[in-house]
Amino acid sequence: MDDAASFLLLLPPPPSPSTIPALKELYGDTLTQVLKEADLASKDSVQPSVLDIALAIPHLTAQAAIPRAELYAPTQTILAAVYKLICLIAAQEKVNVEDADGVDVRILPVAWSTQSTFDASACATSYGPVLDLQSLAASQRPWQYAFGVENEQGEVFVRAFVAAKQAAAGHHCDCHPASGASRPAATPRLSAKEHHHVAVGGTFDHLHIGHKLLLTMTAFALDQTQAESVLTIGITGDELLKNKKYAEQLESWSDRQSSVHRFLDAILNFASADAAQPTMEEIHGPGPNGHAVNIKYPNGLSVRCVEIWDPYGPTITEKDISALIISAETRAGGSAVNDKRIENGWSPLDVLEVEVLDSNETSSAVSQQNFEGKLSSTEIRKKRAQKTSSL
Repeated sequence: MDDAASFLLLLPPPPSPSTIPALKELYGDTLTQVLKEADLASKDSVQPSVLDIALAIPHLTAQAAIPRAELYAPTQTILAAVYKLICLIAAQEKVNVEDADGVDVRILPVAWSTQSTFDASACATSYGPVLDLQSLAASQRPWQYAFGVENEQGEVFVRAFVAAKQAAAGHHCDCHPASGASRPAATPRLSAKEHHHVAVGGTFDHLHIGHKLLLTMTAFALDQTQAESVLTIGITGDELLKNKKYAEQLESWSDRQSSVHRFLDAILNFASADAAQPTMEEIHGPGPNGHAVNIKYPNGLSVRCVEIWDPYGPTITEKDISALIISAETRAGGSAVNDKRIENGWSPLDVLEVEVLDSNETSSAVSQQNFEGKLSSTEIRKKRAQKTSSL
């Protein structure tokens, strides 16, 4: 097997509250089975398996008029909990989800509930990170294997997806605007608290599930309701990392940027192969934040990966950034950014957090060590260094 195996797992709406025990009871057996099968496929291929997890989130249905910041907290709680459960299962079953040889897991938030109705005449959207079920079914992703949860809600979700898939196969829609925009700019808004330029920063070395949660919620926080919207990803420059532990295993800035873009493209770009594709431009300008790779999508979304030389990056040089996504452990960095912006006479950023995924539900010291090794770039580099030295 030379090509990457591609899996789709359809997860019905999570319980409320989405505690780890409740999620494990609902999803645990299915997630374990699918992760083990995807891991086996990775070992049989030169390419890592891809596992797209379509997670139904009822509170995202019929919310086009609500700014994403107002939906951020409950969405983040659910995604963090499901990603954490994936890590716990992977640690227990010794499934590799943390490096380039393992299973590439991506959660795709789907606006669906058991009360959702299907409109066969409606046009599918082409851009995430939030999709409706029709758009997911029409996306033409090359899934080779599909799974669902074997309970009543799981079967309803699978049947709805199959019906949407069948409808998409026989339905041609030509009602998209010429720009390819997936969300009408004229949608009336219930609040002015929108963010059209959102930023996040990090090292993003050996992209792992903690990074994926951070990047997903950054994309989620962006309101794509205007002609143009921007995601700015600050990626630490190589020079600042030379004193890191196991520095010889650090990925280059270019490799880290490519990993960030591949992941974001996987959760954002659901356009068909014959649709207009994003354009990419690398810029080598002078001074701080001068080096960047800009990706422009046909719907007006720009993803800017900027090489940063300090803890602030573009947040103190670009006035129009309005929100910053951080992990709870880097809260002080968000405060420092806003202090600098206030010194400049600019409005402070809306700072939104993602949870730190911890291992307090693990049942043994070995499982805890395995869990932490999946969410730490340092531990991943250590493992790779040990593997290299043993060759």
